[in-house]
Amino acid sequence: MRMAQVVVRVDDRLAAQLDELVTDGVVSNRSEAVRLGLERLVDEHRRRRTGAEIVEAYRRTPQTEEELAGLDEATRALIAEEPW
Repeated sequence: MRMAQVVVRVDDRLAAQLDELVTDGVVSNRSEAVRLGLERLVDEHRRRRTGAEIVEAYRRTPQTEEELAGLDEATRALIAEEPW
């Protein structure tokens, strides 16, 4: 897989923490640590965006009583707790 090079600057504290991850064997090198962190950030952002789109869709078109009729009481309680 082709990889682009990204140059970043971090403060000494973060660099030391990064090196500790390498020393502890959590990652094999700094690049892997940065790559994993960026992958997690991108995934978290994608999940939040998808969740917001789902919430907005339910706001625009709420479920009907007919659609909700098949849900059991526990499921209804979970839905009622959602912030939308």
